[in-house]
Amino acid sequence: MKWQGASKCKESGGRIVRSRGKRKFEIGREPADTHLASVRSKKMRTFGGNEKIRLLRCDIANVTNPADNTTQKCTIETVEGNPANQYYTRRNIITKGAIIKTNLGSAQVTNRPGQEGVVNAVLV
Repeated sequence: MKWQGASKCKESGGRIVRSRGKRKFEIGREPADTHLASVRSKKMRTFGGNEKIRLLRCDIANVTNPADNTTQKCTIETVEGNPANQYYTRRNIITKGAIIKTNLGSAQVTNRPGQEGVVNAVLV
């Protein structure tokens, strides 16, 4: 579990004395780390009874060509680069902003697959 509440430290480095403790709604979940493999996802219950689809593994992307504004379903061959973390590239983890190699060419992921359950990308 990951706590996503306010920090104990001020910007200057001084200590903030809490008026209350941690709350359950301040807890976050671990990242999905969408890997390159055959599709696997699961539904998660979120705040307010809503749902998110966690994409755990994926090898298909909806790739848009900005020249003629058409979208095609393509297979992902590999992750070429990931500005979020260089080690994600080595581990073939797909996040927003990752550069993926498809059968149409290189494309940049424009959505958050770990929270939306699908990979959308735009040709680079």
